Amino acid sequence: MAPSNSSHRIVIVGAGFGGLGFAIWLKRNWGLEDFIIIEKASDIGGTWRDNTYPGCSSDVPIHWYSLSTDLKPDWAASYGYQPEIQNYMLGLVSKYKLRSYCMFDTRVVSADWDSSARVYHIVAEDTQTGSKKEITATILISATGILSEPCTPGLKDAHTFKGTTFHSATWRNDVPLEGKRVAVIGNGCSATQFVPLIAKDPSVTVTQFCRTPMWYMKRDKPPYSEATKWVFSHLPITMRLHRYMIAVRLDLNYAFMYFYGGIVGRLMKRAMTNYVKQTAPSEYHDLVIPSYPPGCKRLIIDTGYLSALHRPNLTLTGDGIEKFTETGIITQKGDHIPFDVIIYATGFTTNRFPYTIRGSSGQTMNEYWESQGGPTAYLGSTVPGFPNFFMIQGPNTTTGHASVIFTQEVQFDYALKLFEPIISGELTSLEPTQSATTAYNSHIQDRLSTSVWSQCASWYRSGPDGKIHSSFPGPVIWYWWLLRRPQWGDYLTRRGDKTQPVKHGVRALTWIIRLAAAVVLGAAGRAWLGSGVRSTSRRAFFVRA
Repeated sequence: MAPSNSSHRIVIVGAGFGGLGFAIWLKRNWGLEDFIIIEKASDIGGTWRDNTYPGCSSDVPIHWYSLSTDLKPDWAASYGYQPEIQNYMLGLVSKYKLRSYCMFDTRVVSADWDSSARVYHIVAEDTQTGSKKEITATILISATGILSEPCTPGLKDAHTFKGTTFHSATWRNDVPLEGKRVAVIGNGCSATQFVPLIAKDPSVTVTQFCRTPMWYMKRDKPPYSEATKWVFSHLPITMRLHRYMIAVRLDLNYAFMYFYGGIVGRLMKRAMTNYVKQTAPSEYHDLVIPSYPPGCKRLIIDTGYLSALHRPNLTLTGDGIEKFTETGIITQKGDHIPFDVIIYATGFTTNRFPYTIRGSSGQTMNEYWESQGGPTAYLGSTVPGFPNFFMIQGPNTTTGHASVIFTQEVQFDYALKLFEPIISGELTSLEPTQSATTAYNSHIQDRLSTSVWSQCASWYRSGPDGKIHSSFPGPVIWYWWLLRRPQWGDYLTRRGDKTQPVKHGVRALTWIIRLAAAVVLGAAGRAWLGSGVRSTSRRAFFVRA
């Protein structure tokens, strides 16, 4: 446990995959020991620690949803379940001896940049005692993730309900559901995983409130055979090839799903529609078949939800909620439905920064985001006016089809290259320029404007038709390309009190190689994304990268 007031080269906020992964990168690549991980809970794991609802599992094949440094040959099935993923993370903590670096039960209240000392002053609060401590950091890494703050909608008179209420992300395992009347509010990924399981018990009466239809993909989760596990264990190259094949397959499927138009997109929509019609009861087709194109909202991996709708103790309703009573819910049609338990499956807050961080101008992160129309960062990682600050899984870094672990590893590599001059003492601080940040975000928002994500309201956006702040508009190989090394001309760097540009020369051969690679990648990107290069900013950014 770190002392009450301490100073460190690097402070990491969050002990989920992002925070633990970055700590592993620090130890493996730099051998750095002068860092701490601040975690608000009592143990590591992030979303995989908190989400213990029945059926919680990954919706990306597990051999890609794991660190490339620590492949696991004996995953039970092609998609990992919460207990196994949490145990995998605990194994990482033990292997890399990370527990001694963790400050548990500690919530970051604020972080303020000190322009004279070139450090962040972090105020942290003990969640058990309420006592506060100050920690200083030369570099601040935010790894709080985007699925860490459960969102509970402000429904009318919700506080009047006298039964048991909880969010799926804070599942009450101490609340038995046998013989209970259960309301489930929401029909996203979490709900479709736990609803079939709680409805298996015929004594449980489940009514699910569905606001918006979702698209479903059939996906079994077959177990790996013992023979397959043996091969993966004794011939690790086969396991790594298996991982690569998953990555390539999903990345190649990317354009067909997320950039609308074309015969392939129409065929996929038809196939998904037919699957729903063949699986779900006909009386629910209007509630489960969307009018928007597949991929606009997060796709649901169906592991038995649609077929569970045939059960007599499970009712799906599109009637909205008017208000709560002491004993249940009154719908917008005026019906009063009594309940014993209400479960919110209403997702997470994704468009607000979780703690107060104040940069060199005195502006907070949320104030900056509001000025930009939503969460904004340069390459989804750094932010103008916030020196020596880096976000793991920041704005516009997720893709909806790929492993966030891969994109996080891309960010880990980039952060080490970016902050090496800080650690070595060559520089005292750095931050991206506003012009580079604006050019990058104009570039990706231009692409997003023609993507499937622009066709409906979702948690990927700031408001129903606002800025698309979550999704990255391309295959993950393109994100890797953009972050393969820092473009130093896009950063303000300081040595001591002096601001200086970073000077660097590139030989003619290097320029030829870069230009050739950019042309090849540009052609591949146009083929994948299905949209031509229309603006000067897009063309300049792509070729420059």
